[in-house]
This record gives sequence, structure tokens and C-alpha cells, in this order.
Amino acid sequence: MCGICGELRFDAAPVSADVLVAMRDELVHRGPDSDGVHVSPQRRAGLGFRRLRIIDLSPAASQPMPNEDGSVQVVFNGEIYNYRDLRRGLVASGHRFRSHSDTEVIAHLYEEFGADAIARLEGMFALAIWDERTQTLTLARDRAGKKPLFYYRDDRLMAFASEVKAFFRHPDIAIEADPSAFPSYFIYGYVPGPATMYRRVRQLEPGRLMVVAADGATTARRYWRLGYPRQAEVRPISRDAALAGVRERVTRAVERRLESDVPLGAFLSGGVDSTIVVGLMSRLTKEPVKTFSIGFEGDPAYDETAYARLAAERFGTDHTEFRIPPSAIDLIDTLIWHHDGPFGDSSAVPTYIVSKLTRQRVTVVLTGDGGDEVFAGYLRLYGGALSERLPRPLLRAAAAVLSVLPEPADRRHPLRFAKRFAEAGRLPLAERYLLWNGCFTSGLLDLLRPELHGHARPERLLESYRGPLESTGRAEGAGRPTTLSRLLQLNFETYLPDDLHVKMDRTSMAHALETRSPFLDTAVVEFGASLPDRLRMRLGKGKLLLRRAMKGILPASVLSRGKMGFGAPLGAWFRGELDGLVKERLLDAASPIYEYLRPEPVATLVASHRRAAADLSPQIWALLTLESWLRQERSWPRP
Repeated sequence: MCGICGELRFDAAPVSADVLVAMRDELVHRGPDSDGVHVSPQRRAGLGFRRLRIIDLSPAASQPMPNEDGSVQVVFNGEIYNYRDLRRGLVASGHRFRSHSDTEVIAHLYEEFGADAIARLEGMFALAIWDERTQTLTLARDRAGKKPLFYYRDDRLMAFASEVKAFFRHPDIAIEADPSAFPSYFIYGYVPGPATMYRRVRQLEPGRLMVVAADGATTARRYWRLGYPRQAEVRPISRDAALAGVRERVTRAVERRLESDVPLGAFLSGGVDSTIVVGLMSRLTKEPVKTFSIGFEGDPAYDETAYARLAAERFGTDHTEFRIPPSAIDLIDTLIWHHDGPFGDSSAVPTYIVSKLTRQRVTVVLTGDGGDEVFAGYLRLYGGALSERLPRPLLRAAAAVLSVLPEPADRRHPLRFAKRFAEAGRLPLAERYLLWNGCFTSGLLDLLRPELHGHARPERLLESYRGPLESTGRAEGAGRPTTLSRLLQLNFETYLPDDLHVKMDRTSMAHALETRSPFLDTAVVEFGASLPDRLRMRLGKGKLLLRRAMKGILPASVLSRGKMGFGAPLGAWFRGELDGLVKERLLDAASPIYEYLRPEPVATLVASHRRAAADLSPQIWALLTLESWLRQERSWPRP
């Protein structure tokens, strides 16, 4: 893992090496081991790099990485898992290598195939390639969007970086908050890509590449997209063949991610996905796997460490366990700095802490991320598929009956899901799914000041959902994928890259810890997408095929578990030890959030949570992180 940055000038101003160094060194946490800069001969383009050494620890693997004659320069963040196969083919074609790194393979592959080389890479990556011969800059991001890549553009220049904070160090870039993004943040807990919380700053979307010429002419295209077959085109497959296909591909994906020249381990939550990864690692390695888990003091409902311990004993791992007190919430300002903005997923707190403590023993960890997205692990997916088949009058009647019951104080209570399921039944699929999955799904206009209402129109807020859901056409029945397939595609293209990957990348790279996700291997993802619904989920039980495929590996106690989720007990914390923090940050009339929000709905929300009328901890967390960002952002260094 590393941090990359750079710029391409469209005007006559030369690229400054000093500015590149300033941008680069704002990313030092992503790459503490070494650094580099390249400025093109005509000073039109420049690349900056911070390195975290993983493969080939020698100086020969440093970046920016040139080809033989220096006409191609590469900066790259991530890992290429098929680089050895690619290298053999390139050597046979006459290319000469000076290192054993995967980065150098990218440089020579680009020489051979140009921008089409990107589609031949298997792994997680964000990269930039400067071609001196054609005077073009190529930017690309991996298929699942594990690695981030932001860019800023105006009439004078384009700049790119692994994190937005690098742009604050450029004297010709004016970074400003974009209030038009606030409504989307309140709905999703993140700003759906390619937008960001900043004007003129965009994300390169997963599976895309962009080629920018020295005069500013730009071409962009998608080189890969996960495709789910239409119902009539789902190929028949026996259960035994499907089980064998999953076992083979997941095992191979884990094996490919074990290559490392530095210490390696795994996150072990005790859930199905991470336990599968650790179980396969223990079969593929000679030494005991180093595993790491985390729990919460005083709240067993949010503590999976007992299950992690069982898995660790089963596989004989070298296990380390951490416990988090409520004081961990003090990290909120640190987390916002690393995320470059507000972030509504509170599980960033335990992920940050487990990453920090894990880094003391290893530099690379494997995770179970992606298992739910590929093999249908979320109950809301089942709810979405089921609700499409139920008569609307039945759902309206159920909603009327359930509405008289009080809202459970525990946000994980089954009644809470039942009430929301019935209430959403009258809505179209996109609105229905958002109601189950969103944050401020009601009362948003009341919360926002009137000047932001124009940015909260339903058609705008639902834009990121409608794209994946409708991308296969509007034909009904066998003419499009099943509802479950469409929702899986929606999760893969929105929640996975915009929430889960952001959380894991920023919290792990804050400590220069590399994370690898076998379930997001292209072969695993594409095989999962090809399967019929009957092998994915039944009666609310998700990941059926994955559980059965790994029956001989998973402990029985883990195999039969439902999904718990990796959250923090914020509901209790905000009513107890952290009540003072909530009042200090959110109920002060001088708080910066009230430039954009009305104070009365915030006070009502806090009071409702405090008296346990409902668990509104996700909404309070979203407000706290916005407050932290607005307060910090004004003091972030600018040239």
C-alpha cells in the first residue's frame, strides 16, 4: 500500500517539485518507508509517491517506476496478484526488468498494450501513468474500488491524490466545502461517488480509467463492470458443482493474497467470512496464522470475541484480542482527518483501533470484506426480494397494525425491522431499500435550512441507487435479473466502495497497514454473480452456498450463526458516558452545523434518544462527524 499524487498542467505554468513534495508528504501515513518524485522534462506533468514496502523491499522497487528508457512513469497504490504471470509473458516479449515488484510489471504492460493494459491487472489498485511520448496521463482504479483515487480539475490543471488532504497543499487549488452534498450525506452516511464533500473534487469510479492529454482533452471509460444475468439466462448448475466452484475460487483467492515480504496476519471477528479466510490460511501456511479481534467493554450484544476465540482455537492461530472502552469515541476528530470529511459509519472506531494495534505485529492482514456483497449476507437483501412478491394491500395492513407498537430502543430488535419492512412496502424498490438502509430517511427537509432544500429533491438523492437497479433495462420478468441480483449489484456499486472500502482503507492506512480481501477476487465475484437465487438465500438465511461450501472448515458454532455486524454500542454510550460529548458538540448554539441545519430538530432528536424512545445513535453519530469536520476543515493547512 502507498500514497500517490500528481498533477498535469494545461496552462504554461511549470509543475513544481516542491509542491509535489508537499502534497506527497501529506500522505506519509500511507507510506512511511520511502518516497519519490518525478517531473517530466517539459515540466508539464509530475508524480509524487510515498511507499509502504510489501513486495520487493529493495530500493529497485521504489516509485515513480520507469520503463527501460524512462518514457513511461508509474505511481501505484495497491497489489497486483497476477503480476508473476504477467511478468513471464513480458519477459518472453523482450522486456527487461530491474526489480521483482508488481509495479514494474504495470510499466512494461502499459508499453505493450497502452491503456488496455489496465483490464489485464488482477488486484486492488489506484494508479497513474505518465506517457512522455504521447504526453498523456492515465488514471485507473480497481474493479471493486478498494483503493481510492480523487482528482481536482479546472482550466489550468488536473491534480490527483489518494486522499483529498493532499490538495490542501497545492497553492493553485482552492478547496471548499460543497453544501449541496450535505443532503446526500445525511441520507446515506456518505456522499455517493463520484461526488465528494468538496467543490471540483471528484472520485474516479471503480472499474474505470481516464486518459487526459496535455491540452486537457479527456476520454474516460469503464473497463469492467460486474454483470448479473437476466433470469432467462441464468445457467443451470448443480449444487455440488456450485459448492466445488466456490471452494476452489475462494481457496485460490486466499492463496494469491498470502505473498508478502513482510509479516502477515488476519482480522478475525468470529463471523462466517473472516473465519473462512482464517481457516483457509491455516491450511495454506506452515506457521500459525496471526489473528486479531476486538470487542467492547460492558456490552456483550456487540462483542464477538468469544466466537473469534473459538475459531482461533479451532485453527491454532496466534491470537490477539483487544477491548474497547467508551473513551474510544475520543478518536472522532482523528477519524475525520483521515476520512477528509464526515463519515456516518461508526464501525470506523473499532476498525481504526484494531488496525493500530494489529500494525504493532504485522504489516498485512487478510479480511472477510465482500462476503456479504458477493454471497448475499444481508437481511435487507432478503427483505427487498420478498417485498416485491407480497401484495401491497397486505403490506399496508401490516404497517397499520405495527404502527401502534412502540419503536424498540434497540436498533437491532426484530420488531424494528418488521416495522420498517411494512412501512416501506408501498414504495418503489429504490425508495423502499433506502428506507431500510438509510440514515435520515424521514424529516430531512425539517432538519436542513431552507437554502439546502433544492439539493434534497428525491430524484437527486436516489440517483446513485437508480443507476445500478435500472442498468439492465426496465423489462419485467425474465427480461432482467432477479430482484435479489439487482440489489446485490446495487450493494456492490454503492455501499461497498462508498462505505465499507472507505472505512477499511482510511482506518488501516492511517497506520500503514495493508488489508486484502479474498472475497473480492474477480473470479470469486463473477462466479457469485452467475449463481441462481436458490443457492444464495432462503427464508432470511444468507450466504447459503458459502456456508455449505465451507462446512468442513467452519466450526459448527460459527456455521449456524446469523449476521451480527461490526458496530459499536453507541446507543448506550450516548445515553451514558458520552452524553456530555453529545450536548457539548450538538446542543451549543454556536456549533458550525447550524449554518446548514435547524437547531430544533437536532435538540428533539437528542432528547428522544436520551429518554430511550428510540435508538437514534446512527443519526447522532452522523451529526457529530459533520460537526467535527466543519470545525476542523477551516483550520486545515492551506498554502
